[in-house]
Amino acid sequence: MSKTILVVDDSPAHLELMQRTIEGRGWEVLTAADGEQALEKAETRRPDLILLDVVLPKKNGYQVCRQLKQGNATKSIKIIMVSSKSQESDKYWGLKQGADGYLVKPFAPAELLRAVEQAL
Repeated sequence: MSKTILVVDDSPAHLELMQRTIEGRGWEVLTAADGEQALEKAETRRPDLILLDVVLPKKNGYQVCRQLKQGNATKSIKIIMVSSKSQESDKYWGLKQGADGYLVKPFAPAELLRAVEQAL
């Protein structure tokens, strides 16, 4: 069964890079460009994994992660925060919100695939 991955990033370039990399492995990709869109797609489509940027319009990635992990229907969805915020405190805060992993931008496509495979 094919896995579905929701990629959330407000940068069209990052969104496209992640989408192409993941689709190359045969996984289905959904995309969202802001926090509210991410919540709506996560709740209606129930992806297997969410790659979630931290700095987003409408709701930031920390808020989205926290909200999804508190929802009965969405709390089991794996979430990897993907951000250019690379301080240990950023990673700590992301994991504290319930994220299952943290990937720092810029990353190599192989790093992204490794993180996705570990989460799935």
